[in-house]
This record gives sequence, C-alpha cells and structure tokens, in this order.
Amino acid sequence: MKIKVIKKGLKEIQAFRTLFLHEANLQFIHNAFHERGWADCYLVTVDELNVGYGAVCGRGNWQTERSTLFEFYLIPSYRKMASLIIPELLRVSGVSLIECQSNDLLLTSMLFEFSKHINAGVILFEDHTATQYTIPAVIFRARKEDDIIFEHKVEGVGEYVLEIKGEIVATGGFLLHYNLPYSDLYMEVKEDCRNKGFGSFILQELKIESYRAGRKPAARCNITNKASKATLLKAGLKVCGYILTGEVKN
Repeated sequence: MKIKVIKKGLKEIQAFRTLFLHEANLQFIHNAFHERGWADCYLVTVDELNVGYGAVCGRGNWQTERSTLFEFYLIPSYRKMASLIIPELLRVSGVSLIECQSNDLLLTSMLFEFSKHINAGVILFEDHTATQYTIPAVIFRARKEDDIIFEHKVEGVGEYVLEIKGEIVATGGFLLHYNLPYSDLYMEVKEDCRNKGFGSFILQELKIESYRAGRKPAARCNITNKASKATLLKAGLKVCGYILTGEVKN
C-alpha cells in the first residue's frame, strides 16, 4: 500500500470537497477560505487512486501563513485508513496545528489522536425551534440610509434594525458567504438597551428573514461570551458543536 499526498489546486479536489460538505450537513465556518485564496489543498492517493483530500490555512496572517489543517476527507471505503493517511498529510503540509468543528467527526477523531493541548474557543449553533416573542412598540424593519445608528463595538452595522419610538436600539443581519444552504446570524444591541429582550427578538426576526432568503440560519459566539450564548439559546438556536484546536504531536 502506497500513500501519497500531493499539493493541488482547489479544482482538483473540488469533487471530494462537495462530498465532504454534503455528508457533513453542517455550516462550515471556514468555507470562504478557499474562494478567498486563504487555503492550500492536498490530494490524497492510495496506490495511485484518488481517495480524498486535506486543506490547510493560517491563523492570523490568512494570506500567507499555512500552519493549520482544517479540512480532511476520505471516501467511505478508505476511511478506516485515516490514522495511516493523516501522518503523511501532516508531514507533507508541514502544519503545526489541527483545527476542526467538533461536529465534523472524522477530523475531530484525528485531532484527539494526533494532537495535544486541545482547547475550545468558539461555540457553534444551529436553528432548533421557532419562537414567538413580541415587544410592544418595537418595530423590526430593513435599515434605511438616513437611520441614526448607535456606535457598534463588536459587530458591523446590520441590514435590519429594531426601532422603538424613533430610536434604533439594535441592528443585525445574516452573512451569506457560508456553504449552502447556511447563513450566519449577527446582531448588536445598544449598550444602554441591553437585558430587555431586544437581542433574542431581533435574532428571531433575522431567522425568519434568513429562511425567506433560502438560507438556514446558524450562528456562533466565543466560548467565554455567556451573554451571547444565552441570547442565542433564547432565540431558539441550540449548541451543535465547538471549534477545537490542538498542537500536532511531534
């Protein structure tokens, strides 16, 4: 049995990547790394047969650094050989880190076998249930050019707003550069208007708009951000995984 790992372009592994996304059936938060040129791809062959691929990216300097394995896929009949194949992928790519979503089972299993000092930094959410919150006098609508928007400290200004008595108290939207059919929700509430239910209410309405756009809403937050986690859960999302990172064992 001869295992080879060969650096290739995205087009040469795209068929395998399509299978990966279809089989995983999850929002892959690093999906846009490929189209932005922030990833290198490696074709995996066994006895000169194409059987899968890996992809590496950076952490911090996205354009030039390639320190982290973040995708790994093998067709089912070769998946039992994963523990034999990934050492060669790690060697050829020269990465020092493995990063994966815990709901990506194959790479997660490789993370625990071939890395150390594993930690979780981000919580991943998927839609779970529809909520029916209402707040008297609050209007959810698309943002207008002449709206007076409060200073945002965390998120960008969204395409939708919550308005109460002429004041914008929250903005939000959903990003579309993720793999189909997923979107990524974001929002920010004016600092002196927090803890009044505006966050979960705007997320509820953004979920509806996302579905209307043909996208399934998803979200994420830092694992230390208890307020964001509580708001997302209240808005009917549920935890579906974590972003895990580990150092490759020598």
